[in-house]
Amino acid sequence: LSEFAVRIAESRLHEAVIRQPNDLAILLMPYFRQLAHEEFVVVLVDTKNNVLSKRTVFRGSLNASIVHPREVFKYAIRHSAAAVLVAHNHPSGDPTPSREDIDVTRRLVEAGKIIGIEVLDHV
Repeated sequence: LSEFAVRIAESRLHEAVIRQPNDLAILLMPYFRQLAHEEFVVVLVDTKNNVLSKRTVFRGSLNASIVHPREVFKYAIRHSAAAVLVAHNHPSGDPTPSREDIDVTRRLVEAGKIIGIEVLDHV
């Protein structure tokens, strides 16, 4: 059943418009809920925040995720995204952002400003 739920969620994601941060969280929850390890995904949007695509850019251990801006923006540039949203799960169930989460977000925002692709949110 969980694989079926994930497929439905994936199809809805590609038809979605992100209007607020909670929209992305709701769309990704079925995918993240099934994971026992951390994953970091990038969601590409156009100028009207229509979702273009989603890709996992890092798979980690039970409690660690390391992501490099190069991986996020390489994908965004290749697909001509206007902006990106990034998200990752916490398999521990504690959604509190870690120091590393905050640092990654800052690096991504800075890199996005340099290349002209805005980071809209990190969920």
